[in-house]
Amino acid sequence: MASYADVLQYLSSLDFPAGKDDVIREAEREGAPPDVLRALRKLPPVDYANGAEVARSAGIDAAPELSPSQRAAQARERRPRVSQHLRGI
Repeated sequence: MASYADVLQYLSSLDFPAGKDDVIREAEREGAPPDVLRALRKLPPVDYANGAEVARSAGIDAAPELSPSQRAAQARERRPRVSQHLRGI
């Protein structure tokens, strides 16, 4: 199964926005393995803004090491939503 990092690795030199055909062509040119190409061929035919959007659209989880309960706990956690550059102020 393709991982999030795999997809991003094989699309690192692609200029975005890019369509489905461009994404697949770039992955093939970069020598992506069959499981990555299989995931990319299932993409909807739309324009993608970046590699992360491609991976999400392909149904590839960005953090597979988290269990559903850990994800729920993170969602419930109240954290101040402050940009990193403002945290020291």
